[in-house]
Amino acid sequence: MIDPDAFLETEAGRVWTPERNAEAWRRAFAALRDQLKARTVERLVVVCGLQGAGKSFWIARQEPEAGTVYVDAALPGARHRAPIIDCARSYGIPVSAVWIRTPLGRALERNRQRPADRCVPEASIRSVDRLFEPPTPGEGFATVRIVQA
Repeated sequence: MIDPDAFLETEAGRVWTPERNAEAWRRAFAALRDQLKARTVERLVVVCGLQGAGKSFWIARQEPEAGTVYVDAALPGARHRAPIIDCARSYGIPVSAVWIRTPLGRALERNRQRPADRCVPEASIRSVDRLFEPPTPGEGFATVRIVQA
């Protein structure tokens, strides 16, 4: 699984700043490219939705499948997902989308239950909710699955 938030971890917990976030995404893309270059990836699954939707929980419940890599991130718009799709396609790897569709109120409540260093500012979650464009095959996804959470 590739989760940009994992690159925000420190010994003191997760630390977010705009600069650290940009670096986390740079490192996440590098990790994705490294896995694709190794030619062991057969399928990439982009799991998107609001922060607190349950993306990581859903991924953790999937049966491990050799050759499948998951990208776990909010990715609210087609423009956010496009670089991931383009990268995978440049290696001939099909990309599927899983949208963890969760009502805003439920995502906010789940976020409030997280440890302090993992809480996302409410304004950020509301912004992703306003900006969210459901993934479509027209973006380049081989399949799109909606999971109600």
